Amino acid sequence: MPGAAPPANAQTTAAESSSANVTLRVNGAEHSLPLDPRTTLLDALREHLHLNGSKKGCGLGQCGACTVLMDGKRVKSCLSLAALVEGREITTIEGLAQGDQLHPLQAAFIERDAFQCGYCTSGQIMAGVACIAEGHASSPQEIREWMSGNICRCGAYDNIVAAIQDAAGVTGPARRG
Repeated sequence: MPGAAPPANAQTTAAESSSANVTLRVNGAEHSLPLDPRTTLLDALREHLHLNGSKKGCGLGQCGACTVLMDGKRVKSCLSLAALVEGREITTIEGLAQGDQLHPLQAAFIERDAFQCGYCTSGQIMAGVACIAEGHASSPQEIREWMSGNICRCGAYDNIVAAIQDAAGVTGPARRG
């Protein structure tokens, strides 16, 4: 029929044919993936690399459940396009441990019982690792301020702050400046 909208599957086919080959360096390994240019880093990690530790929370960068490290800095992976992070080192919760040896913050989260439902835990840990590395873990108040972009709906904040303080004592902060 003239002037009729194209069928929905025509749009899907067009989107699939516009994929680009994207090489992501995740947890020390390179992965070449055919991705739609609109694919977020979070979706590339979860749906294409099957690294499900980073969670989909709000999809707006407000909850922090999707936090990963990019070149050692925390980023909300739901706000980053995978195609734009080529050549950057991405570290997810799956890449923190060294073999069977947990990262000190992972161990502190267990010791301090710093999680309840666990949904936010990977984002909290990744943001906490960055918080320590940035030198923002010298007091509970400072930790709360620098972790404010990560929401825990269960309210385990006191234990999260204690775990970050414990891990900061083990790993030590990076030097500022």
